[in-house]
Amino acid sequence: MNAISPRSNRPPYPSADEELGEVLRPDEEMLAFQLADVIERGVRAQYQPGNARRDVHSKATGCVKAEFRVNDALPESLAKGIFIPGKTYQAWIRFSNGSGDPTRSDDNDDGRGMAIKVLGVSGFKLLENARDATTQDFVMINHPVFLTNDPHRYLSLVEKAGSGSLLTKLTIPLTLGLKGTLLAKELNSGKIANPLQIRYWSAVPYQLGTGPQRQVVKFSVKPDSPATDSIPENPGHHYLREAMQATLRKGDVFMKFLVQPRNSDSLSVEDSMIEWDEAVAPFYEVATIHIPQQEFATSERERFGESLSFNPWHSLPEHRPLGVLNRLRKIVYDRISRVRHEMNSVDGREP
Repeated sequence: MNAISPRSNRPPYPSADEELGEVLRPDEEMLAFQLADVIERGVRAQYQPGNARRDVHSKATGCVKAEFRVNDALPESLAKGIFIPGKTYQAWIRFSNGSGDPTRSDDNDDGRGMAIKVLGVSGFKLLENARDATTQDFVMINHPVFLTNDPHRYLSLVEKAGSGSLLTKLTIPLTLGLKGTLLAKELNSGKIANPLQIRYWSAVPYQLGTGPQRQVVKFSVKPDSPATDSIPENPGHHYLREAMQATLRKGDVFMKFLVQPRNSDSLSVEDSMIEWDEAVAPFYEVATIHIPQQEFATSERERFGESLSFNPWHSLPEHRPLGVLNRLRKIVYDRISRVRHEMNSVDGREP
């Protein structure tokens, strides 16, 4: 087993944009690297070389080719970064279950994920080891909030969840507190019929634009059609993948990419446990995701999807991630991506 990444290899920790409401927590940087260390140890213990997976969202229900079409007309305040009116990009989208167990049946209660990699995006990127990459990532889940916003609680949660002791795992609700425990139950409960037919949220905020006119936003993706499948009476182990296959064999799928600008300082940048009320801060449609009819359930596509890495910091400065969870993510996502590619002896370069 390889040692944990030495301090000399550690990337710089993000600073806080106080003008946008960011506030660094005490010991936050130290806790971020401790969190990355704990998750790395878990991945190395769980998987053999050549078969390493992500620590969460480890089971893909499908990796699909798509187009990301920006609307022809946008308000100037939203036409920032990749949101160039009329611009069409190619993209890859990985749909996944939330669990860290890649063998878990789709029929289990779980959260769901949608990770978008937009191609052909020129310009300087924030991630140190991908400055010249030509991609932009957006990472989303099927819930508008997250279960914690405290680095100490998050670290304790990961440590206890990875413990071999049942008694230790039973103390997780004490770590999360009442609100966090209720949110965890919401995030990890529920079944869906088809990953192409549900809504996803960024859950955490991002910057839109740069300079004095920059603002704080959240993102969301929702289906363009209200049509929904029914969950099978006897769902199979991979029924979500099968549902996606059936949908994309019949025709194309369209989804709307939405932006929710923060319009009040009462909408917190740091507290990812509180939803921004859409009645107060509405979402605006900025782009259409077109997923063409295709056959994605092949061994080649599966290998390609597993080789991809998604990181919210793999981004233009115009879409800089904000808030404590995103700052932690910069360290954790980059570390686990490098560990996974190293264990699997694959090239982690962008497509």
